[in-house]
Amino acid sequence: MPALRILLGQRLRRDRLQLLFWIGGTALLALFAAVAVAQSYGDPVARDQILALAISSPAILVLRGLPQGGGLAAFVFFEIFTYLALLAGLMSTFLAVRHTRGDEESGRAELVEATPAARTLPTVVTLVHGVGANLVLGLATAAALVLGGLELRGSFVTGAAVAATGIAFLGVGMLSAQFLRTSRGANGLSVALVGLAFVLRGLGDALGTPTGPLEMTSAWPSWLSPIGWGQQTGAYTSDTLLPLLLSLGLAAVCLAAVFALQSRRDSGASLVAERHGRADARPALSSAFGLAWRLQWGTILAWAAGGAAFGYLAGTLASLVQQAAGSDPAIVGTLESVAGAGGSLTQTLIGALFAFVGALAAACATQTVIRMRQEEAAGTAELLLSTPVSRGRWLAGYLVLGALAVLIVLAASALVAALGLLSAGEDAARVGDAFAAAAAQLPAALVYLGVTALLFVLVPRAAIAAGWSLVALGIVLGNFGGLLGLPQWLRDLSPFTHTPVVGGSADAGGVFWLSAIAVAAIGASVVLLRRRELATA
Repeated sequence: MPALRILLGQRLRRDRLQLLFWIGGTALLALFAAVAVAQSYGDPVARDQILALAISSPAILVLRGLPQGGGLAAFVFFEIFTYLALLAGLMSTFLAVRHTRGDEESGRAELVEATPAARTLPTVVTLVHGVGANLVLGLATAAALVLGGLELRGSFVTGAAVAATGIAFLGVGMLSAQFLRTSRGANGLSVALVGLAFVLRGLGDALGTPTGPLEMTSAWPSWLSPIGWGQQTGAYTSDTLLPLLLSLGLAAVCLAAVFALQSRRDSGASLVAERHGRADARPALSSAFGLAWRLQWGTILAWAAGGAAFGYLAGTLASLVQQAAGSDPAIVGTLESVAGAGGSLTQTLIGALFAFVGALAAACATQTVIRMRQEEAAGTAELLLSTPVSRGRWLAGYLVLGALAVLIVLAASALVAALGLLSAGEDAARVGDAFAAAAAQLPAALVYLGVTALLFVLVPRAAIAAGWSLVALGIVLGNFGGLLGLPQWLRDLSPFTHTPVVGGSADAGGVFWLSAIAVAAIGASVVLLRRRELATA
């Protein structure tokens, strides 16, 4: 059909950079994981000890997966699959919402519906586009694992599981778009469902039953999750594709509901009615900061909840890892590759987990500034700036909110970690280490706040993609660079490499330069914003 071909080409053109980032980044993560595990855990004894530790610690199973034996390939699947599936789910839901509710919200869908394509064909094209993107993702993942030295059959099963998980969440995202009126709300619901699937899978693994010294079967909560279904394929061991029928069945049910509901609602309308707003705004909305807080407080609290989860792990895993490290010194080396060489093992563990908290804080700061670009592109910023609010005040409000958001994420993680350490019997010094580790992440997170603001001012149309790309690159280089064996000069490009190490000598130079870069970028963005026009497209 000519109309289908034209619309599909338009989808591919709009998404070419986003799909390149998602598919390429996921495949590279799979490749790096295969290579890194072979380098760090090539010794079967070390792998067996790690799996024994994981089976005895439900918290590790929540974060990783289901042990299926001590073979190298099975260990790679245990380490990385849940994160590959998580990325596939996020890619699919964002794609689904962008081309359904997002197009309705922007008015693009109404223009397409006025052509012979009518209303159903664009939804079919979104389905074809999303399924195709996930098939390419699955093939790229399988190819990366094979390139990393893993066997072909298990790599194909892993790629199929990743693709099937993405297709399931494609249907979930398209269905979520039917219920909520805004793309922001539909994206929020979809991401929450992806996160719920990850949590259910984690609970199922944590409550699972050991079937051998290095193997487990998951409990029933894992069977409620598309990520759990993908994990049940047992890649590199049983290599069964039957559980993926559940993912495809979920996608089919969601898509049937999408077509049925879409035929019963007006274009631009939603099944969940919007709540009536107040007749008068609260006094807090009279400032640029108050409006920014009102728009993003829920997102900030979600990032803080993620930080609190890592804080909980830091507070509860310390004693367990200390016991395991006595029999396997490689555990200490792995932690030091992420956090740097610090003092005691407890301090090293706290530093390793808070390195990921710092990444969450940086991502939260980046999203805060990106919201400015979204407001500008939607035209709402133009309305705001037609009032006595100046551009400088508008940007300053978001920058203050971004700094506050970073502090909220770090404080939540430190507080929960401190409570966990106290409940585990640690002394007050270790509690101080938790707060010190959180404070050490502040300069790096503020660098991302300032740099993303500068990108927004200088290259507004590329700010969203560039901002998230810098966060992802910084995490890979700074938090995984040592594990992947990357050269030091390359790791030094990440702000996370220069954060102080808890228990070690403070890197005053790193703190100074990170703070200087953050201040310079923030100051330059405030000054330069006054000199450019709004970019609404």
